[in-house]
Amino acid sequence: MGTVFYLFISVLLVDLGRWLLRLGRTVVAFSTEAASGSGAAASSATAATSGAAASGAVASGAAASGAAASGAMASDAETASLLDPDRRLLLARGTAGAAAIVAGSFAAVALKQGLSELEVREVPIRLPRLPRALSGLTIVQLTDVHVGPTIGQRFVRSVVEKTNQLRPDVVVITGDLVDGSVRQLFEHVGPLANFKTRYGVFFATGNHEYYSGVVAWAEALARLGIRVLANERTSIGDPRTSFDLIGVNDRSARDIQGPWRHDLEAAVRGRDPDRASILLAHQPRGIEDAARLGVDLQLSGHTHGGQFWPFSHLVALTQPYMRGLHAHNASTQIYVSCGTGYWGPPMRLFAPAEITKIVLTC
Repeated sequence: MGTVFYLFISVLLVDLGRWLLRLGRTVVAFSTEAASGSGAAASSATAATSGAAASGAVASGAAASGAAASGAMASDAETASLLDPDRRLLLARGTAGAAAIVAGSFAAVALKQGLSELEVREVPIRLPRLPRALSGLTIVQLTDVHVGPTIGQRFVRSVVEKTNQLRPDVVVITGDLVDGSVRQLFEHVGPLANFKTRYGVFFATGNHEYYSGVVAWAEALARLGIRVLANERTSIGDPRTSFDLIGVNDRSARDIQGPWRHDLEAAVRGRDPDRASILLAHQPRGIEDAARLGVDLQLSGHTHGGQFWPFSHLVALTQPYMRGLHAHNASTQIYVSCGTGYWGPPMRLFAPAEITKIVLTC
């Protein structure tokens, strides 16, 4: 899919080259016609003069006519050169070759970033309502791993190992963990049972869990020691010094019924509004509701940071935030991860995959 995309870009570049060639021919032809008209006007002016001045004018007109003729001949030669079939073919092949080189270079870089580059990104975030005793607490966010046809157990194991090296207090997974059924992929997500944390591992659904059997996956993750926060919350920290960690089902489930529908109101109902709160919500689009309900920080994914340029510009049209940390208003922030895996082709361009280490301060 990614290679096809960049080939499509190369075809557009070839068409652009052809259009520029046609434009060049039109400009040259127009210049030739203008030069011919100028020569004719000069001849008429020479014929109209009289007396002794006529001799000088004739001589000047002859020189001007010669210059105009010489210029016209040069323009005709240039036009003929541009219209020559062999040269046109050479220019078209050159443009196509250059476009293929550019597209191939983009594809090669995108493949390298998609298959081998996984950044650990440290993000300090200040939450004014965070208890002072919890200042410095670390949360590792993983999202959009997309375990499936091209991402398997080896990649998951490497993610777990890198995460454990960060010595997190909490690990959160903000949706789109899998692209397949429990029967197909449970073996591949098995290494998730090996996280080492102080307070636990928590999960909120993404839209892809609903394509893959959300109930079965919730049960499977529980067997791996991962708590699924389905429109609910838990307390992180000690009894006297803690904050609320809230998980909401994905927005794609707004129209279904039952415990797996999207219902942020249910998740925060009865919560002490003076406590600090962090929301796990797969899609950034829920930030307005989060802000309205007094959430301090929303952690999201879904966008993949655009995954590969220039497709990222389209992604930016569908979500309020595409990547990074943003202050949505005076009291609510949002961090959008570029994602830990990839979806579709194993390609990323200018949007490297990440494991996010969030360091909270008060």
